[in-house]
Amino acid sequence: MSFHTKSTQLKISVITVCYNSGATITDTLRSVSCQSHPNIDHIIVDGGSTDETLDIVQVEGQRVTRIVSEPDRGIFDAMNKGIRLAEGEVIGFINSDDFYATDDAMSKIAAVFADSSVDACYGDLCYVRQDSTSVIVRYWRSSVFMAGLFARGWCPPHPTFFARKSLFNRFGLFDLNYQSGVDIELMMRFMEVNHIKAIYIPDVLVKMRMGGASNSSWRNILRQNREIWRALKNHGLQPSVLPFVLGKIVSRCKQLMTRPV
Repeated sequence: MSFHTKSTQLKISVITVCYNSGATITDTLRSVSCQSHPNIDHIIVDGGSTDETLDIVQVEGQRVTRIVSEPDRGIFDAMNKGIRLAEGEVIGFINSDDFYATDDAMSKIAAVFADSSVDACYGDLCYVRQDSTSVIVRYWRSSVFMAGLFARGWCPPHPTFFARKSLFNRFGLFDLNYQSGVDIELMMRFMEVNHIKAIYIPDVLVKMRMGGASNSSWRNILRQNREIWRALKNHGLQPSVLPFVLGKIVSRCKQLMTRPV
């Protein structure tokens, strides 16, 4: 089988968790629907919305294969439901207020996974204004992973992170024993602890509206970093306060000062 055939045949499951997301989910759905990659399994896990969210999904969700709407224990419990439903060889997550930056984002991801030795990939992310998504507020440019980076405050942007389903089967789902930073703990577990092969795609894959739960206040940011610290210690990664804090500060400054070329 040729490289191109492997790439186009690869089924990618994309999981969108939502709750009363009528104001933003249209952009999310359209960004999945217009992807050039032909084999997408888009799963909607809704927390029991009471607004127009599910009506919009019915109209705009051209690539949606399954919809679950029921109460859950939070966003990562809902993501775990989506993982269990996923039929794709590769799984990614796009939140209901985020959207793919280009129509070929999935094709770039599929091309990486055509190499059977690759376990995961990730790319760059732009934070954009809530009311004007063409305006970039922060640019999260990631980098090639090296062992020890998580202990220095580094992590990939989770909405850009795609992993083979087999990894979730081997190493576990999102750990609900953590209250915040659950996505970072999972990527840490996969990349630092279990040494998977993860490829960095140096392109903006996702645009994210400002105002997410983990970054909505200094209290939430502090809570998240405490949980990341706890995860580092639980995984025996021996973090040190100064490199961790400086890594976070430098990363945030770069995000505010740089823009995509």
